[in-house]
Order: sequence, then structure tokens, then C-alpha cells
Amino acid sequence: MAYWLVKSEPSKYPWQQMEADRRTHWDGVRNFQASNNLRAMKQGDRAFFYHSNEGKEIVGVIEIVRPFYPDPADPGGKFGMVDVAAIMPVKQPVSLAEMKRVPELTGMALLRQSRLSVCPVSDAEWRVICRMAGIAA
Repeated sequence: MAYWLVKSEPSKYPWQQMEADRRTHWDGVRNFQASNNLRAMKQGDRAFFYHSNEGKEIVGVIEIVRPFYPDPADPGGKFGMVDVAAIMPVKQPVSLAEMKRVPELTGMALLRQSRLSVCPVSDAEWRVICRMAGIAA
């Protein structure tokens, strides 16, 4: 199983909506590097749900339930999407500021490439953040 982090602006699609929907497609990714990360996702992988712009914090965990497939909204056929399902909210949101203070997270893609909307999370980073969030890794 691999781990990821996906970003969503809470004014557009907040965690509360993800929980209510229970399952949705993750689309609209138009950055090639982020799209390559979507391509690498496998069914059963887990991802942190991160509120970007407002909040700037990890608020939940989702699971990839359908791997990469073409995004019908992309007429050029270059980009795709995955389907995700809500797993659980975190007990304690983990802010970007908090993550920046943790030495074990200095190499994290979120901190190195802050504008990337879909990024990998290492096994070690996953465990550290789960501990910070008050959930089991």
C-alpha cells in the first residue's frame, strides 16, 4: 500500500462534503506531476485529505477505490482521475505550520512542493502524521 496527500479548498469541496458523499471521483488535476501521482495510485492506497488555502491542515483520511481512468472533462485526453472513499476524520487536525516544525517531515513533498495538489507520503511520514492526528497508522 502506498500513501498520498490530496488537497482540496474547503470553500469548493470540504471534508464534511467528502464524508457526506462517502465516495466521489478526484478530478480536475491539470498539473502533470500531480497527474502522474494520480496515475501511480492503486486501489487500496490511502491518502490524507488536506484543506488548502483556508485552514491548511490535514482533516481526514480517504482510500483509493478505483485507480486512474480518463477524465471525460479533458478533451485532450491527457488527464485522468481516481475514485476515493472517506475512511475517517482525524481526531486532531494537523496544520502545515505544525508539520514544518517536525524534523522527520522536512523531506515531505507537501513541504518541498507546496503548490502540488497530489503528492506522495512516505511510510515514515504517514506514521508521524497519524500520531500527530491521533489516529492509528
